[in-house]
Amino acid sequence: MEIKAVFFDIDGTLVNDSRMVLKSTEQAIQTLKEQGIFVGLATGRGPFFVRPFIERYDFDFAVTYNGQYIFTKDKVLSASPIDKKNLHRLIQYAKKHRMEIALGTKDGIEGSRIMSFGMSSVSQWSAQFVPKGLARTVSQGFNKFVSRVVPQDQEQLLHIAQGPVYQVLLLASSKDTQKVEQDFPDLKFTRSSPYAADVINPGNSKLEGIRLVGEEFGFSMDQVMAFGDSDNDLEMLSGVGLSIAMGNGTSKVKEVAQHTTTSNTKDGIQKALEHFGILTDQPLFVSSDDHFNRVKTFHQLMDGQTQEEPRAWENQEALYRTMFKQEELVEFIRAACEDEASFDRSIASLHQALDQAAEKVRTKHPAEQSLVGQVDALIDTLYLTYGSFVLMGVDPEQIFEIVHRANMGKIFPDGKAHFDPETHKILKPDDWEEKFAPEPAIQKELDRQMKAYQKHHLENQTDRENNKKV
Repeated sequence: MEIKAVFFDIDGTLVNDSRMVLKSTEQAIQTLKEQGIFVGLATGRGPFFVRPFIERYDFDFAVTYNGQYIFTKDKVLSASPIDKKNLHRLIQYAKKHRMEIALGTKDGIEGSRIMSFGMSSVSQWSAQFVPKGLARTVSQGFNKFVSRVVPQDQEQLLHIAQGPVYQVLLLASSKDTQKVEQDFPDLKFTRSSPYAADVINPGNSKLEGIRLVGEEFGFSMDQVMAFGDSDNDLEMLSGVGLSIAMGNGTSKVKEVAQHTTTSNTKDGIQKALEHFGILTDQPLFVSSDDHFNRVKTFHQLMDGQTQEEPRAWENQEALYRTMFKQEELVEFIRAACEDEASFDRSIASLHQALDQAAEKVRTKHPAEQSLVGQVDALIDTLYLTYGSFVLMGVDPEQIFEIVHRANMGKIFPDGKAHFDPETHKILKPDDWEEKFAPEPAIQKELDRQMKAYQKHHLENQTDRENNKKV
C-alpha cells in the first residue's frame, strides 16, 4: 500500500534548533505535494502557532494541541475543549501547589508570563547560548524564581477558562507530573518538553487526530508516514504505517519508530523520504498496479536504478531470477510437509517434474530470446500465485505490504543496500529481526482474516437458521 499522507511534528522535527525549516525539508514538502501526497502537521502547539506554517509551506491540514484541535486551510474538522469542571479543578490545584500553568486557546497560550516568555523569539534565541548540559538546571531555576516573584493571576486564569480551552500546559518535571496525574484520572498527560506537561482530554492524541483526518481525506493509517522526536509522538509513531524518529529524538521515540534518520539539523526528513523511496532522484514511470510500484521503489534503492524501457532478460540473468523463485517454491513445499521423509519425496518429485517440464517446453517453444515469451511465463506464474492464495482462502493484500516493509527495512541508515562480498546476498541491519521480521506480522494478519471469516460464517449461519424459522 502506498504512502498517501506524511505528517510532521514541529519542534525538534520540522524545524531545526534555530526554529527554521531547512531548505532540504522545504523542497521535500514541495515534491511530496507535486506527487499528490498529502502533507500535514501533528503537534502539541496550538492553531495560532501553526497557521503561518500552513500558509508558507502549503500544508493540507494540521492536528494541533495533541489532537484537541484539527483543521485544514478552509475549516475546522474537530475541536475538543477540556471539560470546565476539570479545568477549574486544575487551576485550583496549581494555585495550591504553586505550579505554573498556561491555558491553550484557539488564539494563544494565555495566563502565564513564564511560558509566554519561554516561547518568545527572544527566549528561543538566547537558549542557544546555554550549554546543553546546563539547560534544564538553568530553565528550572529561572522558572522557580519568576513564579515566586511574579505569581499567577488566578482571576485572569478563571476569566480565560470561561471560553474554550483545548490544552493546559503545566510547568513541572516528569516526576512531579506523575503526582498530578494521580489526582486527575479524567485527564491525559503527555510531554513534548522535559520542562512541561501537556494536559488534554482522554482518548485524544496525535494518532487519533490523524485517523480523523484520514476519514475526511480518504486514507488509512497504514498509508501514513510520520516524523517525530518527543514522547508525545509515541502513540503516533506506534500506530502509523511508516514511523520515523529524528536523530535528535528521545530514546523512547527511537525504540518505537521503525527507522531513525539523522537529526533535525542534518536533513533528517529529506534523507528518510529518500531512504524509503518516497522521494526519488529521477522520474520513474508509475503503474496502476500499486504492488508493482512498491517493488519498483525497493529496486530503485537496492540497484540504484530501474529499467524504464521494456527489455528481455539475458540468459544468465533469467537463470538467477528463476533460482530466486525456486528457493521460495521449495520453502513453500517445506511448509506443506509433515516430516523430513515427506519433504525428501516432494523434492524428488519436483526434480522429476522439472525434467518433464523441460521436455514439454523444448517441443513447444524454439530456443530464442523473446520478450513476449518471458512476459507470458511470468504473468502465468503471477496468475498461479494468486490462484494459490484463492484456494487457500487468504487475502494477500496486507501480507504483501508486510513483506515490502521487511524488504525496505534491509536498507541501512546510510540509505544504501549492503551486500555480502562473497555471496553477494543482501545483508540485513542488526535490528532487522527485531523491527522488520515479517513472520509475526503475517501471523497476526492471518489471525485477523480467520476471525473475520468465522464472524462472517457465524452471521450467515444465524441468518439461515432464522430464515428456516420464518
